[in-house]
Amino acid sequence: MTSTPVSRRRFIGIVAATSALTGVPWAAKAMQAATTPLSSWQGVALGADAQLHIHHPDPAFAQLLIDQALSEVQRLERIFSLYQKDSALRRLNRDGYLKNAPGDLTRLLLESKRISELTDGAFDPTVQVLWDLYSQAAQRSDTASIPDAAQIKQTLQQVDHQAIHIQDDTIELQRPGMALTLNGIAQGYITDRITEQLKQAGLEHALVDMGEIRGLGMAPGNRPWRVGLAGDQAEPVSLLRLDVHNQAVSTSSGSGTALSRDGTVTHLFNPANGQARPLYRSVSVVAGNATIADALSTAFSWMSPQEITRVLASDPSLRAWVLPYDGNQLVALHS
Repeated sequence: MTSTPVSRRRFIGIVAATSALTGVPWAAKAMQAATTPLSSWQGVALGADAQLHIHHPDPAFAQLLIDQALSEVQRLERIFSLYQKDSALRRLNRDGYLKNAPGDLTRLLLESKRISELTDGAFDPTVQVLWDLYSQAAQRSDTASIPDAAQIKQTLQQVDHQAIHIQDDTIELQRPGMALTLNGIAQGYITDRITEQLKQAGLEHALVDMGEIRGLGMAPGNRPWRVGLAGDQAEPVSLLRLDVHNQAVSTSSGSGTALSRDGTVTHLFNPANGQARPLYRSVSVVAGNATIADALSTAFSWMSPQEITRVLASDPSLRAWVLPYDGNQLVALHS
């Protein structure tokens, strides 16, 4: 079963940025000019809010870059989407194997398996079966409805990132009934792909938000890109502002998509025990790229501070903050 697409509330955003994409080498002076045209796009990528803003003296060229970016998003959605019936991921989940798999899918699954190992299984793309189980329970009740322990235990037999077998361009799910979701990492991957695409077009200064945020170079005026982290209120307010320079930022929060009115059942699932209420109200991660930031913010939702700091120690570029249930201040974690 594949559920209907859901809208995710955002807990991360661009703060006080006059542009999201700026500059090419021959246009350095135009970068500083307040009159530089702004070409913008806002929409949805894999169920998450997305936006792209380009400052460039040539609006036609800026629009061309936006059109190319949107074509790339559409191409990747045809691979990663759970809601397009002919997507590569849907076909893999339906048949249990996929030959001649797109390179983007095998690359992202290999990275998913690496991060699964790094986090001792806290990140696991095989939790789609838990989503199906919980969403069915939610549809049967107007209040919090949690599957019984026996159902959860049975479903957990199909959750195991080690049962994803990849050989060249063939992918096999080695347990009957397994299903994958890449919603905890694909938005970051798409953000990275668009960022690389813009770099190849000659842009050196950009801020890309395709569900996760990645900064490239500096903002106009030689300032770092500034990103705000918010809590999980209905109208989020910025709890912390980060300067982002050649880095990516991701936030995961269970309240982004709640499956119950009281918020105790969320879209984040613990691969170890099947629970659906994460340890923190939100988790934010800064990393060298958006793919890693996206996946780790998901994984850290189920990891203790000690476990998180162990992962942070593996890469000095990583930073993380958690928002406890009993407070309104982000807690910084250090390696």
